[in-house]
Amino acid sequence: MALRMEMGLQQKLELRMTLAPQIIQSIEILQLPLLVLEQRIRQELVENPVLEELEMRQGPAGEVTTTDSDIPPQAQKATDELMHLDKMVRDYPEGARPAVVHGEKDKKHEAMQNTAARAMSLQDFLFNQFNLLDITPEQRLIGENIIYNIDDSGYLQSSIDEIAAASNGARQEDIEAVLKLVQTLDPPGVGARDLRECLLLQLTDADAHPLVKQLIDNHLEDIHMNRFPKIMKETGHSAEQIQEAIHYIRTHLNPRPGNLFGDETPQYIIPDIMVEQNATGEYEVRVEDGQLPQLYISPLYQKMLADQSTPENAKEFIKRKIQGARWLIEAIEQRRGTLRSIAQEIVKIQREFFERGITELRPLKMRTIAESTGVHVSTVSRAIADKYVQTPRGIFPLKYFFTGGTRNFEGTMTSRKSVKQLLLDVISGEDKTNPLSDGGIASKLQGQGIDIARRTVTKYRKALKIPSSRRRKSYLPT
Repeated sequence: MALRMEMGLQQKLELRMTLAPQIIQSIEILQLPLLVLEQRIRQELVENPVLEELEMRQGPAGEVTTTDSDIPPQAQKATDELMHLDKMVRDYPEGARPAVVHGEKDKKHEAMQNTAARAMSLQDFLFNQFNLLDITPEQRLIGENIIYNIDDSGYLQSSIDEIAAASNGARQEDIEAVLKLVQTLDPPGVGARDLRECLLLQLTDADAHPLVKQLIDNHLEDIHMNRFPKIMKETGHSAEQIQEAIHYIRTHLNPRPGNLFGDETPQYIIPDIMVEQNATGEYEVRVEDGQLPQLYISPLYQKMLADQSTPENAKEFIKRKIQGARWLIEAIEQRRGTLRSIAQEIVKIQREFFERGITELRPLKMRTIAESTGVHVSTVSRAIADKYVQTPRGIFPLKYFFTGGTRNFEGTMTSRKSVKQLLLDVISGEDKTNPLSDGGIASKLQGQGIDIARRTVTKYRKALKIPSSRRRKSYLPT
């Protein structure tokens, strides 16, 4: 059978939807939280010469007025240089770096100067101590391999055999000896191979706490499973004595000593929206973007665009930059309006939450907000992403107010977050010596009008990280 290859023309009907650059930018700006948006605007101010920040100054009578930048005498020369820089940025291949022109700052050096120093890691802290020890080069090599294999929680993750292979075949007893040296370093408990060893390393005066040592040696699993009768039988101690020893373990010993160190920078939350109650009792919504730079298009470049003597290539450059500046200003304003309208609808629907708390939180879907505000569901999703709102009841992510529901006996819906809070209330009020089973909790909630099954209670309890009734049981009278 012969195969034939031939060329030909073929018509094909296809429907495509493409987003205009302005719409793409609006979507990107809408998704940005406040701090990231401010960084984006600062970057645009650097990259777009026609974009200016409105500066505020005090007038003669104390009133606040605005001022425009003075027009420099050599405007055409400045424009030529900007066009040259713009061309260099677009023409250079990715990864290449053009030479620094006269008057341009070394941005890499500036970034390094403004970058926060890296926090000291656990390994750094251990090496600083270990290097002060008077040991042989062989011991130092073993110690380095041990420290390199300690995880962020402070536990040794490699076996003695693996450490030996990385240490030129060092003997097991030599590795054990160096490991004991590492385990004397701060923080106490570091270099342990399991929880038992970690806690015992921190129990420096074991003779003063014989029951504590006995519990760590033999009953960690029993403590976790709340098997008090078994512990009492095998140790011969009373429930009060065992409870006291467990309290000492939990308050004086650290199961993850390495967690005292970390490289992560604290994440600060700045709310994008403020909800405040006014004198009449109504809740007012304000988009908190007053700290953002107030932008306008430089009159210098607008005049140059209208000037007949300005070269055509310069005019094209200015037009492109003015268009980008207008799109950015419009996108920021559109973001403000979208956030305000969505937040106002959330406050309107969830008013009972602001009045009485989480038990009054209503089930809410994004589609409901989309229909009431006249935007697409995807717009609502983008608008609430990574945004926070400050309310009289605290700071919440906007996503917090969107939740499914559980039907009650009246046929209406109660939000899942409300049901979980009611579950917490039931458990907090139970008899600790005879805690409620999941079926008992379900009965209690059903008595409050919530139509809920035992398996749903189990699912919610596990999601809230609440132990079972067996593990919640207290063997001491309350």
